[in-house]
Amino acid sequence: MPVFALGDSLYFPPPELAREDGLLAIGGDLSPERLLLAYQMGIFPWYAEGDPILWWAPSPRLILRPEEFHLSRRLGRELKSGAFSFSADRAFRELITACATLRTGQGQATWINPEMIEAYCRLHELGFAHSLECWRDGALAGGLYGVAIGGVFFGESMFSRVANSSKAALAMLARQLAAWGFALIDCQMRTGHLLSLGAREVPGPHFFSLLQEAIWRPDRRGRWEIGPDWRQ
Repeated sequence: MPVFALGDSLYFPPPELAREDGLLAIGGDLSPERLLLAYQMGIFPWYAEGDPILWWAPSPRLILRPEEFHLSRRLGRELKSGAFSFSADRAFRELITACATLRTGQGQATWINPEMIEAYCRLHELGFAHSLECWRDGALAGGLYGVAIGGVFFGESMFSRVANSSKAALAMLARQLAAWGFALIDCQMRTGHLLSLGAREVPGPHFFSLLQEAIWRPDRRGRWEIGPDWRQ
């Protein structure tokens, strides 16, 4: 399959035309309008700093049903102990920056470059991008961020400064999304870590079918508030 070149017009080719490795298109911009259109179609940006913007629609796709999150006994005990506290949308910029800097500090490549940070902070200001923060002793211990449209949460990245903090954040997010009636969390790429937490791969056509059903559910746009913690 060819890789499509994007221009100024707000357009994406059908995601089913992506290459075998998932790459669909190159170019365009990270405007809120283009990002929201991409997510609605099951497409997301992922590229290294200094490279042109690359747009992906991989098949198969890793998804997590919120109600299928696998809560281990150990993590359950930690949550019930009150070692962590949680918030939503309290420190979005700090969290997305931590996702980038922690990877870089560990010698890993990161796609969360300054352009991406600003683009997702704009989406956050518009009420589409959200963070779930995990705190310990008043300090940001870990968390995750992503984009929510309709009944789908598109997970982007997570980080941990304290053991199990990102798992705890995902557990809290899954619990809250299940309570709100979200259909799925798009985890994008297969990882052993997410598979161990209940995620599973589905064929691309099945994912796009699920997406088109769930994307039109009522939005929870705006600042999020999460429910009671695990001890209540």
